[in-house]
Amino acid sequence: MEIHFDDLDPQGVVHNSRYALFIERVLGAFWRRHGFSFRDGRPTKPDVFHVVAEFGVRYLAPIPGTGTVHVHLWLEHLGGSSARYGFRVSSVDGSVTHAEGHRVNIRVDQSTRRPTPWSDESRAVASLLLPEGAAAGAVLPEKVA
Repeated sequence: MEIHFDDLDPQGVVHNSRYALFIERVLGAFWRRHGFSFRDGRPTKPDVFHVVAEFGVRYLAPIPGTGTVHVHLWLEHLGGSSARYGFRVSSVDGSVTHAEGHRVNIRVDQSTRRPTPWSDESRAVASLLLPEGAAAGAVLPEKVA
């Protein structure tokens, strides 16, 4: 992830609000690579329609100035209609962890705006974000959110 001048606060470090944007960009890029996005203002797949229910971040070391950082993203839990992602923002070499946290998405039906289950296709793609050591390519079973 490239850090730009407009990501910085008056102290010359990345502004705290930018971390949510970084996670959004990385998560969006992952799902777009697998065909889940918005085209012409419409979701390409029903599971693209979701809301962020929770975002938590713990800041550990400021990112000083512009440059490049590494954003590591993984899936902690996939429920019936929820997904909890974990993340870590670090220096490219991994020697400094700048922040860590989580984000929870809830899949909602586009017309009712009520929680609705993830599709089998989404579950298969989400399994690619399982932490190291989990069964590669495993489809996560549906659980109640």
